[in-house]
Amino acid sequence: MTGRARTVAAIAGTIILAVATVSTLFAIRNHYHGHEGDSGTALKVVPASVPTTGFSYLGVYEGSDTSVGQYTPVEQFAQAVGRQPNLVLLYNSWGEPFSSFFAQTALQYGATLVIDIDPTSTSCTAIAAGQQDAFLQSYAQSVRAFGHPVIISFGHEMNGSWYPWGWTHTQPAVFVQAWRHVVDVFRQAGADNVTWLWTINSVNPSEGPIADYWPGASYVTWVALDAYYYFPHDNFTGVFGSTIAAIRQLTNKPILISETAIGQVTGQAANIPGLFAGVSTSGLLGFIWFDVSQDSGIYHQDWRLEGHPDAVAAFRAAVATFWGNGLFASGRTPGPATDR
Repeated sequence: MTGRARTVAAIAGTIILAVATVSTLFAIRNHYHGHEGDSGTALKVVPASVPTTGFSYLGVYEGSDTSVGQYTPVEQFAQAVGRQPNLVLLYNSWGEPFSSFFAQTALQYGATLVIDIDPTSTSCTAIAAGQQDAFLQSYAQSVRAFGHPVIISFGHEMNGSWYPWGWTHTQPAVFVQAWRHVVDVFRQAGADNVTWLWTINSVNPSEGPIADYWPGASYVTWVALDAYYYFPHDNFTGVFGSTIAAIRQLTNKPILISETAIGQVTGQAANIPGLFAGVSTSGLLGFIWFDVSQDSGIYHQDWRLEGHPDAVAAFRAAVATFWGNGLFASGRTPGPATDR
C-alpha cells in the first residue's frame, strides 16, 4: 500500500511504537501496516497485486462470533496444523457492523479477514435501488478507517437455490445490479483496501449458470468457489475440476477455494494430501477449511480436524510439504488484478 510522502517523517515514531506493542507475527507482516495523516484518520489504502498462481493462502472458518476471546478457536486450529492461517472467514448478516477489533486481532496473527456480507434481511432489489446505502456507507467507512486489506464477498453461492438472493428466488440481473452498487458505494467511500471476492457454489446442472451472475471484471478482484468432499469416491478433480473449468471460461481472475472440507465419510485423512496437491497443481490461491462439526446427514458432516489425530497428522504433513516451517512467506497483499 502507499502513503503520502509528506507524512512519512511524522508517522515514523507512531509506527515504531505500534510494532513494539504487538506480537512478532504482526511485525513480520509489516506489509499490512497502514499510515495516518496529521489528523489521525486513516488514509486511502491501495492494495498491492496478488499472486495469480501458486499456493499462497491457507484459511480457516471457526464461526462468525467476533466478540472478545473468540479468536481462540483460530489459534487452536493453528496449533493443531502447525501453521498460522493467513485468511480467516466470517459471515456477516445484513446490518451487522464491521468488527474492527476482530480484524485487528487477525492482523496481529498475520491474517486477513474474508467477510461475506449476505442480504439476509433485505433484498437485492432494495440494495440496487440505494435503499440500504446507510448501512453500506457506514460499513465502508469502518473498513476504510481500519486501513488494512479486507476481502469482502456479497451474497455468496448465488448460483444455488437455497438462499433468497440466489437462483430461482432473485433474478440474476438484479443480483448483478446489487453487487455493482455495493462495490460502487465502497469505492465512493474511499475503501480501496477491499479485495472483492465473487463466490459461487460448485457448478451442477440443477443450478443457475454462473455467467448470468458475473458483475464484470472491473467489479471483481478474485473468484471463489465453495465445494466439499461428501462421498467415499470424491477426489479433487471430481469436486473442483468442472467448476474451475467453468470459471476459466468466464475469467482469468485468481481463484480461491473459499469454503471446503473433507468429511469423515469420504476418508478425511486419506484425501487431505490430494486437496493440497490439487490446489497447487491447479494454480489456485489456496483454500479456507470449514473447521466446524456438523451432524445432520451427508451434506453436514463433522468437518473438524481437531479430535481426529490421523487427519491432523495428514494436514500437518501436507503443510510441511508445501511451506516447511514458520509463517507464510508470500509477503503479498490482496489487491486488484489486471486480467479479464
